[in-house]
Amino acid sequence: MQRAGSVLAASVTGAAIAMSLMGCSGTAPRTNAPKPSESASASTSASPSASASPSAGALTEPGADRRLGETATVEWAPKDGVDGKLSITVDKLESTSYKQTFSGWKLDEATLSRAPYFVRATIKNDGKTDLGGYDAPLWGLDGEGNLVEAAAFKEPFKPCDGKTFPKPFAPGASVKTCLVMLVPDQGKLVGVSFRPYEEFDPITWEADPVPYVAPKASGSPSASPTS
Repeated sequence: MQRAGSVLAASVTGAAIAMSLMGCSGTAPRTNAPKPSESASASTSASPSASASPSAGALTEPGADRRLGETATVEWAPKDGVDGKLSITVDKLESTSYKQTFSGWKLDEATLSRAPYFVRATIKNDGKTDLGGYDAPLWGLDGEGNLVEAAAFKEPFKPCDGKTFPKPFAPGASVKTCLVMLVPDQGKLVGVSFRPYEEFDPITWEADPVPYVAPKASGSPSASPTS
């Protein structure tokens, strides 16, 4: 039996697709994010000083390159009047397939033309404002330099859940998040970008994705795997 649910995904180039059984839905757009009509090119160059790890609590310089496991501390305003500060650590980029992780979902041709990836990150609220309910401000970066927005799900997606911060997400709280990136034209995800508005020189984490490995099921020890 197919799972009832829906997901909406869009790239920053403005293409929007849906894969669903019962319609599509999405979260509110990031008000300060790059607009679909903008150029999707993202700069990843940085000066030697920008690549140095910042001291605790200091803001990371725009344009900095980060490796997986390294942290960037940034100011972030998800909407007017809401001023936040986050420490973002991108932990892993994972490649997957629709057969492996989207079993039970009805997928259209537009969706199948995209390559699915997961981005896992740890995010800490280092500011003084509760940021519960807002989307994690990270964009995928493909091999052509295009920004890809994380997919939004109507309900929890077990293999990779956590695009939206929990409520509450109080000062000092940390959360493990996972973002689903559907890269157009079967492209490759090469990194992740923090770019809260068009003029911001993005902070990027670039790395080769590793294959997604599903967690082992906690069942009877005598159970045998299915083919």
